Amino acid sequence: MAALQKCVNSSLMGTLASSCLLLLALWVQGGAAVPIGSHCRLNHSDFQQPYITNRTFMLAEEASLADNNTDVRLIGDKLFHGVNVRERCYLMKEVLNFTLEEVLLPQSHRFQPYMQEVVPFLAKLSNRLSQCRIESDEQHIQRNVQMLKDTVKKLGENGEIKAIGELSLLFIALRNACI
Repeated sequence: MAALQKCVNSSLMGTLASSCLLLLALWVQGGAAVPIGSHCRLNHSDFQQPYITNRTFMLAEEASLADNNTDVRLIGDKLFHGVNVRERCYLMKEVLNFTLEEVLLPQSHRFQPYMQEVVPFLAKLSNRLSQCRIESDEQHIQRNVQMLKDTVKKLGENGEIKAIGELSLLFIALRNACI
């Protein structure tokens, strides 16, 4: 029995020492123990709220009716070209931030009441992804995002309407990439 207690005490002390070393290492690193890309995640429950999902799709549908350019697709295969599956959430975070800042906020007076409900929801998702970074070079992602931005800007207000009309695609792409 004494040998068993000695063994358990020794094992416990080893675990305690290892834990202390780990905590000390985390403290020295400023608490950064998780890989950079681990913040590129959203909760599954964010996409299972029927009310906000419906409002997002209704906003996209209403804007689609005002979109007269059916030749251009903003969120499609070209956006994901050359982007690794593990980097897609970061890509979608960049698209979400652009959409919020450059499209939805300037157009916030339109498409009510959906806009006033959807913008805070998307802002919440953006906030949750604010720490999302990738470990590799992001030039290829920034190039794809820049092409999307250039297309929206080239089309002017029609580009903004198109981006709003594709919010359902943004919603689905965020869900697929970030869950």
